Amino acid sequence: MATVIIKRLAKSPFVLITVLVTLAAFSFTPRFPFKSFSNSLQQQVQRLFTAEELALYNGTDDTLPVLLGILGSVFDVTKGKSHYGVGGGYHHFSGRDASRAFVSGNFTGDGLTDSLRGLSSTEVKSIVEWREFYFRSYTFVGKLVGRYYDGEGNPTKSLKGVEAKAARGTQLLEKQKKEEAKQPSCNSRWSQGEGGELWEVWCDDGFPRLVRRPLEIALTGKMSKRCACFKEDQLSETG
Repeated sequence: MATVIIKRLAKSPFVLITVLVTLAAFSFTPRFPFKSFSNSLQQQVQRLFTAEELALYNGTDDTLPVLLGILGSVFDVTKGKSHYGVGGGYHHFSGRDASRAFVSGNFTGDGLTDSLRGLSSTEVKSIVEWREFYFRSYTFVGKLVGRYYDGEGNPTKSLKGVEAKAARGTQLLEKQKKEEAKQPSCNSRWSQGEGGELWEVWCDDGFPRLVRRPLEIALTGKMSKRCACFKEDQLSETG
């Protein structure tokens, strides 16, 4: 019966070619299904680093890529080796998570830490924005086990708290902008006077007055003032 079928197929070469290609496909089915490859790729992307492992990628070994961490996310910054490698201006960030230094500017000793304790909402917001910069500009290669990710790569309470504080900072900044838009800011410039340089302020419409910025405490932890313009009938409101 099989001989008869083959003879019939032989009379139709296009059908015979189709059958042979199909049989060949089944014969050379990969030993590892696509799903396994996908899982392997996912594991590679989600690689977990210890602090000791990450320290090996600080740019001192030319055979290894240069990595840095921020809020527990690890990025390959090798393409920016002139900056992140030995002698580069950002080398202090390589091989570690020095999240705090992105806003503190302290690149020595205790300043090179991932602890954000005591930072304001705007400072934490700035660090989260730096992390987004690295996601956009460099290759994400894994997570650092410790303060922000546990041993299984899950976000810790510390990371969730940081992101919540950053979101709160964004909301407060928007609220402050809306509030201050109701009362326009003064114009200002340095000018040369008889006694030297003077800081001159004026309003195109109204009178300049210093007023407190009540949301600044929540944003920066400090109270500050700004110069705003008030119409004559509003001057009593400034106290």
